[in-house]
Amino acid sequence: MNKLQTILFIIGGVLMVIGAGCFSFGFIFPALVSVACWVYLVGSLLFSVLQAIQEPSDSTLVLRRLKRIQLMADIFFVLAGISMVDTAYGFFRDLFANYETYLTYFYNKWVLLLLIAAVLELYTVHRIDHEERKRQNTNAKKN
Repeated sequence: MNKLQTILFIIGGVLMVIGAGCFSFGFIFPALVSVACWVYLVGSLLFSVLQAIQEPSDSTLVLRRLKRIQLMADIFFVLAGISMVDTAYGFFRDLFANYETYLTYFYNKWVLLLLIAAVLELYTVHRIDHEERKRQNTNAKKN
C-alpha cells in the first residue's frame, strides 16, 4: 500500500475502536450512541476496503486462502456496523412480524458479528505473518 492508503487504513482501524468503545459504553452518555455507530461503520468500511485491496507479496495457495478468510472477517466487520446502526435507530424493525421477533433475532447482534470478525482477523493476521516469515527464512537459506 502507498502512504495515503496506509494512513487511511490506520484511521479506519482507530475509528472502529473508538466507535465500538463509545457504543459499548453508551449507557453513560446515551446521546453518544447515535454518533458512535456511524463512526464505527465509516471506520469499518475504510478498514475493510483497504484491507481487501491489499495483495500478498507472494501469492501461494495458503496466502490466497488466508486472504479469503480475511475478506470474510471484513464482511463481518461491516455487518457489525450495519447492525450497530440498526440497534441505535431501528431501521430494520418493520421487516419483522413483531417486536419480540426483531429483538430475538436481530437487535443488538452486532456484538456477535464483531466477535466473529475479530477472531477471524486475529487468526489470519497471525497466520499471514507466520507464512511470510517462513517464506523469508527459506529464501535466506537459498541465498
